[in-house]
Amino acid sequence: MLPPVGRREPERSEGDRSTTGGNTTAHPDPEVVAQAKRRRFTGEYKQRILAAVDQAKGSGGVGALLRREGLYSSLLATWRRERDAGVLQALAPQKRGPKSKRDPLTEENQQLRRETLRLTEELRKAEIVIDIQKKVATLLGRPILTSEPEEKR
Repeated sequence: MLPPVGRREPERSEGDRSTTGGNTTAHPDPEVVAQAKRRRFTGEYKQRILAAVDQAKGSGGVGALLRREGLYSSLLATWRRERDAGVLQALAPQKRGPKSKRDPLTEENQQLRRETLRLTEELRKAEIVIDIQKKVATLLGRPILTSEPEEKR
């Protein structure tokens, strides 16, 4: 027997069938939503977009460009301000968060001072061990001869 001739419904995906096909049981969506990530724009990209916006003035060209690129007009205002300030580095993406108050030279200086103190202490301990070895050798009748006395600091 032939199927009845008439209007056929278009094929639906499994997700569409479960929500509309008379099945009233709600199933949670098993798809994991990706975590949103903040976009970072390079200075070159910002300059290219600003040049395109300057060319697209009038007849809705700017709006179409913004929609196509997924940008907001407030970004254009910020980027124009940065460009007008004449600082190319201002167009480069900035690191978020508070600025570090530490001076890298001061940190390196402190690290080197700590290492110097540690090495000085190790040298002091080594000199004590050597001195004890000399005294033990002298007591045993086998003195250790040194060519030149070392300077003490």
